[in-house]
Amino acid sequence: MEKLCYKTLKDQGYDGYLLEDAPVRVLQFGEGNFLRAFVDYFIDMMNEKAGFNGKVVLTQPIAQGLAPMINEQEGLYTLFLRGRENGEKVNRKRVISCVKSCNNPYDDFEGLMDNAKNPELRFIISNTTEAGIQFDPSCKADDAPPSSFPGKLTVFLYERFKLGLKGFIVLSCELIDHNGDELKRCVKEYIKLWNLGADFEKWVDEENIFCSTLVDRIVTGYPRDEAAAICEELGYQDNIIDTAEVFGFWVIEGPQSIKDEFPVDKAGLPILVVDDHMPYKERKVRILNGAHTSMVLAANLAGKSIVRECMEDDVIRNYMNETIFDEIIPTLELPKDELVEFADSVIDRFNNPYIDHRLTDIALNSTAKWKARVMPTVQRYVKKTGELPAKLVFSFAAYIAYYRAGGEFVRDDQWVLDFYDAHRGDDNKTLVHAVVNNDEMWGGELAAIPGFEEAVVTYLDKIDSVGMYEAMKELNK
Repeated sequence: MEKLCYKTLKDQGYDGYLLEDAPVRVLQFGEGNFLRAFVDYFIDMMNEKAGFNGKVVLTQPIAQGLAPMINEQEGLYTLFLRGRENGEKVNRKRVISCVKSCNNPYDDFEGLMDNAKNPELRFIISNTTEAGIQFDPSCKADDAPPSSFPGKLTVFLYERFKLGLKGFIVLSCELIDHNGDELKRCVKEYIKLWNLGADFEKWVDEENIFCSTLVDRIVTGYPRDEAAAICEELGYQDNIIDTAEVFGFWVIEGPQSIKDEFPVDKAGLPILVVDDHMPYKERKVRILNGAHTSMVLAANLAGKSIVRECMEDDVIRNYMNETIFDEIIPTLELPKDELVEFADSVIDRFNNPYIDHRLTDIALNSTAKWKARVMPTVQRYVKKTGELPAKLVFSFAAYIAYYRAGGEFVRDDQWVLDFYDAHRGDDNKTLVHAVVNNDEMWGGELAAIPGFEEAVVTYLDKIDSVGMYEAMKELNK
């Protein structure tokens, strides 16, 4: 079977969109599944729909990566977007042709630095994992390359500065708060450490835009179990097939002028350029992640194994829907129609027939997750209404029931597990009091909510008397 490349597609009479030649306009730190299914997909769509006419050069953030396979296929790969959209099952295929090549700076550092000479290069995009944006003082300016991503970026920007060329729009996609601001902070730390000068620092400040962004798409990556059958159907060998859910949403914090060069509106893409991305991050954390955390522990104790099973069960699905629409959405600040539209998309995403998302995986570190994703909603709901949100409070009782039960799937920090082991023989009232008043877990904030502890005891008693599933059923309207 022929390997995927432009000639193979031409020989097959491929009639889809392809962009074989265009100037390199994007340098991307990260060649993994996520960026290729998210950012590079959007750039490919901008090429087709909005005349962006830009190629992307990928760079491996670490020594081991996909560069050889990407280059063997001339940057081409097949992307499948699979899931549900407006309640309908969807499986879309697209050959992505915006990638020109992939560089491994650990083998060819000069190859990375040569990109600084390209006057057409305007965008730098990154996703180097949460640990990627770190200031490492052991990095040296003459390392080839510096080990940290911000170190690599700093020497690249310095080369650009010395050439007297235009700066960049930097789009950081790492999953940390204010990722663009943090990346710029690290760059400026290296400027000081390496004594690169006030003129360079001024150029970084005035000629570059560091954008914090929010990214949202579940990327399932290379479909190992299906790959052989997929390639047989495609008629070519593709060793870097990528798969992801249909839903995708990108919020870029920056000036509206970005859209003059990055034509997301013209291409009709689900990408927003806004003054503040944090309300959208809050929406995602409170609705999508909050729905997960407030449902999965109860659902697992009710006998379910994956998220899709929960969506196929009337009791659990209604519990989740009422949690989202009655208790989470009323606490958020964005327009209600936007919140409802996002919530509807979440329900489709949870019902994705191509993803078996295990509840026990989502339950990992539920103590910290409940604190970050659910507790702020409880507090805001109480402040706004003067009442307790019944299902979110119930979810806390389910959290205690899950950790009290123990077992191999209860995974958390050791001090959390030790705490529950120490209280294994407590009655419900004693156990709930100990949990709610554990300042290390909740910082005293749950204990300050009037009636919260008593309500949790009531729900835990109900779970013990009728079982988790029946308790959820009785709680539904």
